[in-house]
Amino acid sequence: MTAAIDPFHAIAIGELAYQLASQGRSVIHMEYGQPSTGAPAAAIAIAHEVLDADPMGYWENPQLKERIARLYAEEHGVTIAPNQVILTCGASPALVLALSTLFAPGARVALARPGYVAYRNTLKALHMEPVELDCGEAERFQLTAAALAAVEPAPQGVIIASPANPTGTVIEPDELARIAEVCAQRGIAIVSDEIYHGISYVGPVRSTLAVAPEALVINSFSKYFSMAGWRLGWLVVPPALVEPARARMGNLFLTPPSLAQHAGLAAIDCRDELEGHVATYARNRELMLDGVARLGLSHIAPPDGAFYVYADVGHLTQDSLAFCRRMLEETGVATAPGIDFDPVHGNRFMRFSFAVSTALVEDALARLEPWFAAQPRLAAA
Repeated sequence: MTAAIDPFHAIAIGELAYQLASQGRSVIHMEYGQPSTGAPAAAIAIAHEVLDADPMGYWENPQLKERIARLYAEEHGVTIAPNQVILTCGASPALVLALSTLFAPGARVALARPGYVAYRNTLKALHMEPVELDCGEAERFQLTAAALAAVEPAPQGVIIASPANPTGTVIEPDELARIAEVCAQRGIAIVSDEIYHGISYVGPVRSTLAVAPEALVINSFSKYFSMAGWRLGWLVVPPALVEPARARMGNLFLTPPSLAQHAGLAAIDCRDELEGHVATYARNRELMLDGVARLGLSHIAPPDGAFYVYADVGHLTQDSLAFCRRMLEETGVATAPGIDFDPVHGNRFMRFSFAVSTALVEDALARLEPWFAAQPRLAAA
């Protein structure tokens, strides 16, 4: 029997947004966690050259694996071998690869709630059991070592994300070390989603590999490198798991697109251009923090990284999906409902993505301020 999984509601919001745009409506897309910028110029230039010169096919770029391995040494002081890097068709296949390499059906895997919708649903699809740990405003919506230590019996694994989706909060280095210590003591395998590394407003963010060398680490070119549509990511695995992980990658997904691999290698060294994107996100973050306060949304965890604001709208609604749909229809601003990220409390939360241009952030806030002011408060709030 197949597993039942929930839909990704932000996709439905996005479909409605594109439908409204096709009717001539002005729509601002803040529902998806993707940069509005394109791939770096050098990556696009290489792609043009490759299209003319390379017939392409099933291929793993050894230079790209070597460059990614060097990235960990340069940015995190962590030494990994190039063969520990498994190139994937984005972070989503890397998640499937990590979970299926580590765990058998029936395994219990802990994760923070709220958290990225696909963690919970991918676990379910693989016939594993998500053990969601309620992480509220007091914990800045992040997993803690104490919460993980209290799970009985100990889960087989844990998924951590720092910066996190939907909140953008970061696990502090000392807390990350304590989480790694709890996992080592209790035999809990770690899957670390580091897809938002590079997009930080609090300085460099530590890789889990620095405190847990046996962790499996997911990353992608979709966020910092602004290449979501190129479908290129990677999974770092410990030496003992290289062969089983490669076997799964080859059978389930073959290889990532050859064109994306050529472009990705060029993109890694386009730092000036990419840091310019981060500077834009930083400006947008400040606008959003000021803006949501004017909207009357005071219960948030200011994002340390990524490009999200996760806000409590429980004084206005107990149905975040209907609220987001109505807001889109009446203002043209598309956002993600909290129920994607938290099936228990998400009915009263919503997520804004500020990975759009600064002008669009300003436009969105100008549309939303009078709309929020006109919304009736719930009697019980």
